[in-house]
Amino acid sequence: MGKVVALMDDLFFQMKLAETAKQLGVEVQVATNAAALAELLQSQPKLVVVDLNARSQPVQAIEKLRQTNKEIRVVGFLSHVQHELAQHAMAAGCTEVMPRSSFTQNLAAILSTAKD
Repeated sequence: MGKVVALMDDLFFQMKLAETAKQLGVEVQVATNAAALAELLQSQPKLVVVDLNARSQPVQAIEKLRQTNKEIRVVGFLSHVQHELAQHAMAAGCTEVMPRSSFTQNLAAILSTAKD
């Protein structure tokens, strides 16, 4: 079973992520802050999903993640008008940054990349 770790505090997106992952046979664990994310990363997931609008300093969490794991795919999503935040996230180490609408539309395909 593939494994995905997410950093998000939006319950709606947590549910959407969990339901889509369940349909695909992908295990998802959600952290709501950087410390919890660091702990979940010890399980060596294949994909990290980050809500760049989370209240728990997601860009700093990505920077910290990259200090220990340079290879893992990190997909961030945000409001389509937040160009500066998107640039910060890419500089911090996001593999991809996409608008929330694109993330939602392509969620199944994104999660499928974590399958074994």
